[in-house]
Amino acid sequence: MSLIIVGISDYKTAKDPDKLITYALGSCVGTCLFDGVTGVAGLSHILLPDSSISKSDKNIMKYADTAIEALVCEIERHGVRRAQLKAKIAGGANMFATQFTGMNIGERNVVAVKEQLRRLGIRIVAEATGKNYGRTVEFNPKTGAMIVKSVLHGVQIL
Repeated sequence: MSLIIVGISDYKTAKDPDKLITYALGSCVGTCLFDGVTGVAGLSHILLPDSSISKSDKNIMKYADTAIEALVCEIERHGVRRAQLKAKIAGGANMFATQFTGMNIGERNVVAVKEQLRRLGIRIVAEATGKNYGRTVEFNPKTGAMIVKSVLHGVQIL
Protein backbone atom coordinates (compact mmCIF):
# COMPACT_ATOMS: atom_id res chain seq x y z
CA MET A 1 0.00 0.00 0.00
CA SER A 2 1.21 3.45 -0.89
CA LEU A 3 0.08 6.74 0.55
CA ILE A 4 -0.12 9.12 -2.40
CA ILE A 5 0.40 12.74 -1.36
CA VAL A 6 -1.61 15.42 -3.13
CA GLY A 7 0.01 18.84 -2.83
CA ILE A 8 -1.60 22.27 -2.93
CA SER A 9 -2.93 23.03 -6.43
CA ASP A 10 -2.53 19.37 -7.38
CA TYR A 11 -4.57 16.25 -7.99
CA LYS A 12 -3.81 12.54 -8.12
CA THR A 13 -5.68 9.30 -8.74
CA ALA A 14 -5.39 5.99 -6.93
CA LYS A 15 -6.83 2.51 -6.78
CA ASP A 16 -6.98 0.03 -3.91
CA PRO A 17 -4.75 -0.75 -2.03
CA ASP A 18 -3.28 2.77 -2.36
CA LYS A 19 -4.70 5.75 -0.46
CA LEU A 20 -4.72 9.49 -1.15
CA ILE A 21 -3.85 12.21 1.36
CA THR A 22 -3.64 15.99 1.33
CA TYR A 23 -2.48 18.30 4.10
CA ALA A 24 -3.15 21.91 5.07
CA LEU A 25 -6.68 22.40 3.82
CA GLY A 26 -7.53 25.82 5.21
CA SER A 27 -9.57 27.86 2.76
CA CYS A 28 -8.66 25.27 0.10
CA VAL A 29 -11.11 22.48 -0.72
CA GLY A 30 -10.19 18.81 -0.95
CA THR A 31 -12.46 17.14 -3.47
CA CYS A 32 -12.58 13.33 -3.55
CA LEU A 33 -14.19 11.71 -6.57
CA PHE A 34 -14.67 7.96 -6.45
CA ASP A 35 -16.36 4.94 -7.96
CA GLY A 36 -17.32 2.37 -5.36
CA VAL A 37 -17.45 -0.44 -7.93
CA THR A 38 -13.99 -0.18 -9.51
CA GLY A 39 -12.24 1.30 -6.47
CA VAL A 40 -10.77 4.12 -8.55
CA ALA A 41 -10.60 7.54 -6.87
CA GLY A 42 -9.11 10.97 -7.29
CA LEU A 43 -8.32 13.76 -4.86
CA SER A 44 -7.91 17.42 -5.81
CA HIS A 45 -6.52 20.16 -3.55
CA ILE A 46 -8.18 23.30 -4.92
CA LEU A 47 -6.67 26.65 -3.97
CA LEU A 48 -8.97 29.17 -5.70
CA PRO A 49 -12.49 29.20 -7.15
CA ASP A 50 -12.05 30.54 -10.67
CA SER A 51 -9.22 30.55 -13.22
CA SER A 52 -10.43 33.82 -14.76
CA ILE A 53 -8.73 35.75 -11.95
CA SER A 54 -5.32 35.00 -13.48
CA LYS A 55 -5.23 34.41 -17.23
CA SER A 56 -1.44 33.97 -17.17
CA ASP A 57 -1.52 31.07 -14.65
CA LYS A 58 -1.53 27.80 -16.58
CA ASN A 59 -1.87 25.49 -13.54
CA ILE A 60 -5.35 24.06 -14.13
CA MET A 61 -5.11 22.09 -10.87
CA LYS A 62 -5.23 25.31 -8.84
CA TYR A 63 -8.82 26.34 -9.68
CA ALA A 64 -12.19 24.70 -9.06
CA ASP A 65 -13.48 25.50 -12.53
CA THR A 66 -10.61 23.68 -14.26
CA ALA A 67 -9.27 21.13 -11.74
CA ILE A 68 -12.46 19.16 -11.19
CA GLU A 69 -13.15 18.66 -14.88
CA ALA A 70 -9.52 17.64 -15.49
CA LEU A 71 -9.66 15.18 -12.59
CA VAL A 72 -12.87 13.66 -13.94
CA CYS A 73 -11.18 13.16 -17.33
CA GLU A 74 -8.18 11.53 -15.61
CA ILE A 75 -10.46 9.13 -13.71
CA GLU A 76 -12.36 8.31 -16.91
CA ARG A 77 -9.03 7.21 -18.45
CA HIS A 78 -9.08 4.42 -15.85
CA GLY A 79 -12.33 3.08 -17.30
CA VAL A 80 -14.75 4.77 -14.90
CA ARG A 81 -17.89 6.32 -16.34
CA ARG A 82 -18.74 9.81 -15.11
CA ALA A 83 -22.23 8.67 -14.09
CA GLN A 84 -20.67 6.28 -11.56
CA LEU A 85 -18.74 8.99 -9.71
CA LYS A 86 -19.64 10.33 -6.28
CA ALA A 87 -17.95 13.15 -4.38
CA LYS A 88 -16.91 13.96 -0.84
CA ILE A 89 -15.51 17.40 -0.03
CA ALA A 90 -13.72 19.02 2.91
CA GLY A 91 -12.08 22.35 3.72
CA GLY A 92 -13.24 25.79 2.69
CA ALA A 93 -12.57 27.27 6.12
CA ASN A 94 -12.55 30.94 7.01
CA MET A 95 -9.01 30.98 8.35
CA PHE A 96 -8.64 34.70 8.93
CA ALA A 97 -10.97 37.13 10.64
CA THR A 98 -12.13 39.72 8.18
CA GLN A 99 -13.79 43.07 8.54
CA PHE A 100 -15.28 42.84 5.06
CA THR A 101 -18.79 41.61 4.47
CA GLY A 102 -19.59 38.96 1.90
CA MET A 103 -18.14 35.55 1.25
CA ASN A 104 -14.58 34.73 2.24
CA ILE A 105 -12.28 32.72 -0.05
CA GLY A 106 -13.12 29.45 1.70
CA GLU A 107 -16.84 29.95 1.12
CA ARG A 108 -16.18 30.96 -2.47
CA ASN A 109 -14.12 27.80 -2.99
CA VAL A 110 -16.90 25.59 -1.61
CA VAL A 111 -19.53 27.29 -3.79
CA ALA A 112 -17.32 26.91 -6.88
CA VAL A 113 -16.59 23.23 -6.18
CA LYS A 114 -20.28 22.47 -5.66
CA GLU A 115 -21.19 24.31 -8.86
CA GLN A 116 -18.65 22.34 -10.91
CA LEU A 117 -19.80 19.03 -9.46
CA ARG A 118 -23.43 19.94 -10.17
CA ARG A 119 -22.53 20.95 -13.72
CA LEU A 120 -20.77 17.62 -14.28
CA GLY A 121 -23.64 15.61 -12.76
CA ILE A 122 -21.62 14.32 -9.80
CA ARG A 123 -23.50 13.98 -6.52
CA ILE A 124 -21.91 15.08 -3.24
CA VAL A 125 -22.52 12.34 -0.69
CA ALA A 126 -20.65 13.88 2.26
CA GLU A 127 -18.92 17.10 3.26
CA ALA A 128 -17.01 18.72 6.11
CA THR A 129 -16.68 22.35 5.03
CA GLY A 130 -16.57 25.82 6.52
CA LYS A 131 -15.80 26.67 10.15
CA ASN A 132 -12.46 28.28 11.02
CA TYR A 133 -9.87 25.51 11.20
CA GLY A 134 -7.57 23.57 8.92
CA ARG A 135 -7.91 19.94 7.99
CA THR A 136 -5.98 16.98 6.64
CA VAL A 137 -7.89 14.57 4.40
CA GLU A 138 -7.11 10.93 3.72
CA PHE A 139 -9.19 8.93 1.24
CA ASN A 140 -9.50 5.16 0.91
CA PRO A 141 -10.59 4.19 -2.64
CA LYS A 142 -11.58 0.66 -1.55
CA THR A 143 -14.05 1.72 1.15
CA GLY A 144 -14.88 5.24 -0.02
CA ALA A 145 -14.06 6.53 3.46
CA MET A 146 -12.82 10.10 3.78
CA ILE A 147 -10.97 10.64 7.04
CA VAL A 148 -10.90 14.31 8.02
CA LYS A 149 -8.39 15.20 10.74
CA SER A 150 -7.97 18.45 12.66
CA VAL A 151 -5.59 19.19 15.51
CA LEU A 152 -8.23 20.81 17.72
CA HIS A 153 -11.35 19.06 16.41
CA GLY A 154 -10.33 15.42 16.19
CA VAL A 155 -11.15 12.90 13.48
CA GLN A 156 -14.30 12.66 11.43
CA ILE A 157 -15.01 9.76 9.05
CA LEU A 158 -17.27 10.57 6.12
